[in-house]
Amino acid sequence: MILMSTHIAAGAVALAAGALALFSRKGARLHRRSGMLFVAAMLLMAATGAAIAALHAQTLSVVAGALTGYLVATALLTVRRRPDETVWLHAALALAALATGAFGIHAGIDAIAHRGGTIDGNPAQVAIAFGGVAAFAGLLDLRMLLARRLDGRHRIARHLWRMCFALFIAAASFFLGQAQVFPPPLRQPLLLAAPVVLVLLLMLYWLARVLAAGGRRPYRTRRT
Repeated sequence: MILMSTHIAAGAVALAAGALALFSRKGARLHRRSGMLFVAAMLLMAATGAAIAALHAQTLSVVAGALTGYLVATALLTVRRRPDETVWLHAALALAALATGAFGIHAGIDAIAHRGGTIDGNPAQVAIAFGGVAAFAGLLDLRMLLARRLDGRHRIARHLWRMCFALFIAAASFFLGQAQVFPPPLRQPLLLAAPVVLVLLLMLYWLARVLAAGGRRPYRTRRT
């Protein structure tokens, strides 16, 4: 009961803080403060969600929780520390991401082959997709560690897509996974999907803007 209450409260704070950070001026004080609140709430939500899922043998939620926590942690490290300052921490997180990816992909393939193509009532392809994202991100981590640096637009893009994808998972879990909590008039698939799709569209917009900026800064950043 305590875990569930904490999970719900952290999720509500994370969605509100994430929306504020997404729409505020990038690099400004409001963006940084709402971003840090988002990080704290998301890490708590991911940890409690994964714990609850493990207790109830909900494979997909375990994968989603582990992936969400990993994405938020690495996104924060990207703007707080250089890769050469936290090599072992980045390496540990990369291995965790690869393990999560392998687990998610294996669970999805096994569900398709032996369990009617579903995991916890959801299409097995979702587990494969989450596992694929985790594996891809883990490989990017290893590439970064080999280079021992990450500067300019690539650093910002890494921070951006990981934060946004974590917010996408949280938004999808709430708006699509908990549709029953909304009043009946609002339980329209397109209406509930709109905030989830919006997060992805904004992520793509900011990624395009960051990567097209070249040597210019698309918005202010500050490493602390």
